[in-house]
Amino acid sequence: MSDRSSGAEAVRAHSRIPQNVVAGLGLVLLGVFGVWATGDLPRGTLGAMGPGMLPHWVAIGVAASGVVLAVTGLVRRGEGLQTVGLRGPVVVVLAILAFAATIRPATLGPITTPGLGLIVAGPLAVILAGYASPEARFRELLILALLLTAGCMLLFGDLLNLPIPLFPTAFVEAMSGTIPSRVLLRLMAGALALAGLGLLVLQRRSARRGETDVARHSMTA
Repeated sequence: MSDRSSGAEAVRAHSRIPQNVVAGLGLVLLGVFGVWATGDLPRGTLGAMGPGMLPHWVAIGVAASGVVLAVTGLVRRGEGLQTVGLRGPVVVVLAILAFAATIRPATLGPITTPGLGLIVAGPLAVILAGYASPEARFRELLILALLLTAGCMLLFGDLLNLPIPLFPTAFVEAMSGTIPSRVLLRLMAGALALAGLGLLVLQRRSARRGETDVARHSMTA
């Protein structure tokens, strides 16, 4: 058997592996890494949640979902594994790195990045990650980023009271002692939500106008 024929058989065998199995194993590895990475963080209790509580259980949930997905892929034998472009993984990794570098001050040799908080790091990461798809549109990504960031601020900062930096360090120092932190959090989250909803309404209106113009043009043609 020639090397060329053996290579073709290897490609066929590789392509027969169900996508769900590979995706499930990837989620299991990601969940195991999350459990290991958050092992040093105190989890606390349900009444007094620590910074490691949510990441720990989210990682466990991701691993469990991966097991279910892998088993489902073995039982149902869905589509085989296909080649994947590099654009998606590279852009998503860049978005994660941008989030890590901007949410709190980070020192990279002689360079120290400013701590911009979740209010800036969140939208930045969502918009960058959205461009992993070639069909991404900036306005839609901006609406999603604003609404998701507002929800995360209220969930993690207000409801769960987790010690996550929400605002730029300079902004926190300037507003210290003037407005209570929880009131400031709710005001800024509300402003982001209103901005996102406003952009969503404008987008819907422009889409309707475009459909109306197309209909009129087709009637007059």
